[in-house]
This record gives sequence, C-alpha cells and structure tokens, in this order.
Amino acid sequence: VLTDPVVPCGQILALHLSIPSVFFLRGLPCSFDLQATQCADPPSYVPRTFTDNSDHMTFIQRVENLFLKSAESFLCNFAYLPFELLASDVLHRPVTMKELLSHGSIWLKRMDFGFEYPMPMMPNIVYIGGINCGKKK
Repeated sequence: VLTDPVVPCGQILALHLSIPSVFFLRGLPCSFDLQATQCADPPSYVPRTFTDNSDHMTFIQRVENLFLKSAESFLCNFAYLPFELLASDVLHRPVTMKELLSHGSIWLKRMDFGFEYPMPMMPNIVYIGGINCGKKK
C-alpha cells in the first residue's frame, strides 16, 4: 500500500490485510517518523520544526527546543488518539501511533539536506528530495 502516514488509514488497512506499506511523505508532526523508525532525534542537537534554530544552538535555544518537543508530544498524542482507537478496533488489539507506523517497509521522504538539517537515518528511509523543484529558466 502506497500511503501518506499523516492520516494513517492506509497503514491500518495494510496491517489488517498483512501487506507491506510504503510511506510517501515530507515529514510527520511530532517526529513520529523518526520515533517509528528509531532514528536519533535528541532535542539538544536537532532543531524542532518552525523554531528557526540552526544546528548551532545556544543553551537557551536548546532548552526551548526541549520544551517544544515535550509540548508537541502531548498535543500529537491527543490529535492522533482517534486513529489509535480506530486501529485498535480494526486490529483487535491496543495500538499506539508509534507502533502503527513502525511497520512501514519503505519510507520515501521528499526532503533534501540542502534545505534540512542533516541527521542519521535508518536504511529503510530513501531520500527523494528535489522532486518538488522546477527547472531553472
């Protein structure tokens, strides 16, 4: 199943049918993509989205980054609760969002380190950055 994991209905269907899933995404809120693939994402080194911090943060920026990671964790767990309940009903067992997304076979990420902060990734993550760029005239 080729799906976008922002709305994990495709992943729920893939798990229910026991078929592999391929995720096509730019990024997930709350770093669910990094948590599900077990990538390193320390808040003291990796800037959070929308903070405008660079990879060379001051101590105050690192503390701010830690607070934002804690806050987004709470908010995203609340926002994705309906999908966790749906997955639990369909799969007949308790399922968390992290567990649901951890079954992705291949992650096709539309990002490029020319615009993003470089970070370690797992082998099942393939970067296909540049597909959104137009030809220069």
